[in-house]
Amino acid sequence: MFKRVILFLLALIVVGIAGVFVLAWHPSYEPIEPPAAASFDAGQVQRGEMLASAGYCATCHTAKGGARNAGGYPLKTGFGTIHSTNITPDPATGIGTWSEAAFARAMREGIARDGSELYPAFPFDHFTRLSDEDVAALYAYLMSQAAVSAPAKDNKLPFPLNIRALQAGWKLLFLDQGRFEPVAGKSEEWNRGAYLAEGLGHCGACHTPRNALGAEKSGEHVYAGAFIDGWTAPALNAAQAAPLAWNADELFGFLRRGGTALHGVAAGPMSEVVHEGLSALPDSDIHALATYFAEVNGSDARSAESNARLATLVESGAPDPRARYDEGADLYRSACAACHYNSAHPPALLRPELALNSALSEAVPTNFIRVVLHGVGIGEGIPGAMMPPFDRALSDPEIAAIAAYLRDTMTDKPAWTDLSTRIAAVRQGGSGS
Repeated sequence: MFKRVILFLLALIVVGIAGVFVLAWHPSYEPIEPPAAASFDAGQVQRGEMLASAGYCATCHTAKGGARNAGGYPLKTGFGTIHSTNITPDPATGIGTWSEAAFARAMREGIARDGSELYPAFPFDHFTRLSDEDVAALYAYLMSQAAVSAPAKDNKLPFPLNIRALQAGWKLLFLDQGRFEPVAGKSEEWNRGAYLAEGLGHCGACHTPRNALGAEKSGEHVYAGAFIDGWTAPALNAAQAAPLAWNADELFGFLRRGGTALHGVAAGPMSEVVHEGLSALPDSDIHALATYFAEVNGSDARSAESNARLATLVESGAPDPRARYDEGADLYRSACAACHYNSAHPPALLRPELALNSALSEAVPTNFIRVVLHGVGIGEGIPGAMMPPFDRALSDPEIAAIAAYLRDTMTDKPAWTDLSTRIAAVRQGGSGS
């Protein structure tokens, strides 16, 4: 009896694996001669360039020091390293022989021209929402660029994850195909923002935590925040830790200019999103994104609370009348207060009020530590403004003392733990999470 059960289970496994390989079979599209750039409408190419920028195509498809969109960028996942591919119109190593139909299938189904499965490090689970017009414009732009010969780099994935056919099973579980459908009862602006956020901008790819199989979690976890590239991508839903609500005006200012007086500035990967991606979109699209996320995070419900808290929070950043003189307070006064102290109300845009800063209120100190260590470059946050790095000026225990002092005096959050260990990890290139 026991042997029969074992044989039955083995048979089920074999049938299941065979089923996955059947699902993974897709016909290849016939290769085409690379179309001439002049064959595409100039307006369509221009629109495609804007969409490619807003979708951060070059961010992931350009290796450090490499040609734009020629691939080779290492995407580090929890399963290994996947290298992005060449999306220039080179016929041998890029997408030069791909028809528009083959390109659209890749964008929406994660299937290459030859029928092989693409890894979901490429966010086809978001791009499946794109309209026919936008996919066609992206194709026109990419096929109009200079062809670059750049062979694909080998991925570093362990067996059996290196078997592409197994991605068919992943898609069966997690890929919800279909174009974006406007939500009835919502404004045209809200729906435009939802289309950009959920489709082209694939915001959830960074701001939504993933399950054990690498898929974005659903339900209450959507936009609940995640760790990526050594940074905390903060929650964009009602769980966001910012002391004041991210209303539509604040979101617009942050996404358009890279910072606001009431929330701080963009740093790390988000700086690229603002200054190299969203900068291509018109103000109307940025307003649409702000409208959408203001509802996602419930800022309207928090507006009265935010107005009442603003004065209190700014006051917490003023000099301590009790003349606190522990190490953290002394270091803050000598290294930080000259730039971060606001004597007026509301706070000045170029003098970030730390009591209002999201990084200081997050559950983990990763972002705060990274900014203190590495600063904010002149092209990262508000253009023309910068914060110097303190990685050489301050030791790990000194940064820990400042972090503990600020967390205690400027937030109502519980103390961060293991600060020195976390700081050392970030200094060595880790996440410190």
